[in-house]
Amino acid sequence: MTNMLDDRPWIQKEAPGKPRVQIGTLSVRRWVAIVALVAVVVGTPLGVSYVQALTVPGGGALGARTVDWVRSMGGSRLVAWFENMYYGHNAPPAGGAPPAAMNGGTGTIDPSSVDPQATGIPLSPLGKPEAVPAIAQPPLTGEGQWEPVGRTVGGEAAMYAAFIRPDAVHTSLTAGLVWMDPRVIDLRLVAGSQQPGGSGWVDQAPLSADQRRRLLATFNAGFRLPDGWGGYYAGGRTGRPLVDNAASLVINRDGSATVAKWGRDVTITASVYAVRQNLSLILDGGLVTPEVFHNSMRSWGATLRNEVLVWRSGIGVTRNGALVYAAGPGLSIQSLADILKHAGAVRAMELDINSTWVSFISFKPVMGADPNSANGSKLLPTMAGDPGRYLGASTRDFFAVLAKRGSSVTDVSPSAPSATPSLNPLLTRTPSPYPTLSPSPFATPSVKAMRSPSFRVSETASPYP
Repeated sequence: MTNMLDDRPWIQKEAPGKPRVQIGTLSVRRWVAIVALVAVVVGTPLGVSYVQALTVPGGGALGARTVDWVRSMGGSRLVAWFENMYYGHNAPPAGGAPPAAMNGGTGTIDPSSVDPQATGIPLSPLGKPEAVPAIAQPPLTGEGQWEPVGRTVGGEAAMYAAFIRPDAVHTSLTAGLVWMDPRVIDLRLVAGSQQPGGSGWVDQAPLSADQRRRLLATFNAGFRLPDGWGGYYAGGRTGRPLVDNAASLVINRDGSATVAKWGRDVTITASVYAVRQNLSLILDGGLVTPEVFHNSMRSWGATLRNEVLVWRSGIGVTRNGALVYAAGPGLSIQSLADILKHAGAVRAMELDINSTWVSFISFKPVMGADPNSANGSKLLPTMAGDPGRYLGASTRDFFAVLAKRGSSVTDVSPSAPSATPSLNPLLTRTPSPYPTLSPSPFATPSVKAMRSPSFRVSETASPYP
């Protein structure tokens, strides 16, 4: 019988399957739990520490809390060894097709996910992004096609979602993408109780009432700071010193953001409000970086090797300054970089990995209500955790996508259905006011989508002065 603790989406949980290779006869999480149990028995202080780790608010599931505790006790390399062994012997299958057509393709739309009162959402100020060219050929119906997602800002779409298969081999897997318009969003780096730790941060979990009213989406940040390579800075305060040449998600005081190489593209100026660093750039100048092919701890931290196929997430910036988030199961660092490159990113970085921590949730509450678990939608159905995981206490830091102050946020009318548990394949679709002339992922974008924005972001230079 398949191990029910296994959280990989390509392994069936309900029906018996083929025996799979493990570390001995136990899964990696059971091995880690055994190590934790031994520590509890051996030393009482460790036992107290472990109990505190299991009971701290916002720490995730038992396995995640245990692994984080082992890492915090100096066991990062031990956990990395177990995980590399486990995932290295349990790769996703080759071939096949996703369980349902992507992006709500013909015949897969859940009628309850469609807002019947939506007659068409105007394009974002930057225009609808161009379709993402398929990596695996031939393209599936709807593959790489962007659709508005979540709440609108100022009557216009602030975010679009699309889905794509990550490579030409593992064609049964689906990666999700979210495109965010920097002109209408206010991105915030929100501190957790353990990462970076401490209290008194300007933006700290749980989100304030004002932030919840303006909330469009939440998504995961990077590795635990001790396990990665990089620092943390927010609101004039340093949680961990910033590192030159590290991949950095840099947030300006007006809420706009970019992905940059610290010290080359961006340094501390009066306009920089927050910086979250994580490892090295995986895209630079529109090209996959050499570091992606090097299996070094300096590049990828005390965690999984670069070629291991596992849940991964990342974020990039396009030439015109839009942010693109990507996530999915069965990804190597190279396939994550390829996905972001196909989505138009010119610079990109890896964020957190493993199914427990990879999360993108958009919200579409009924008019007059605040975002909550009931109206939150996961980007992919197999993403772990509750849609409201970042609405309360959290041990980890994360990003909150807000509407800019003073902007009107449009919610769903009370008579319309609320969000579905996942955007894929039950994407809440809204007819575009600009009809698509071709179903191909390489279709020519509308005139509005092709118009040049008033500002541009070079492929290597920072948009900051």
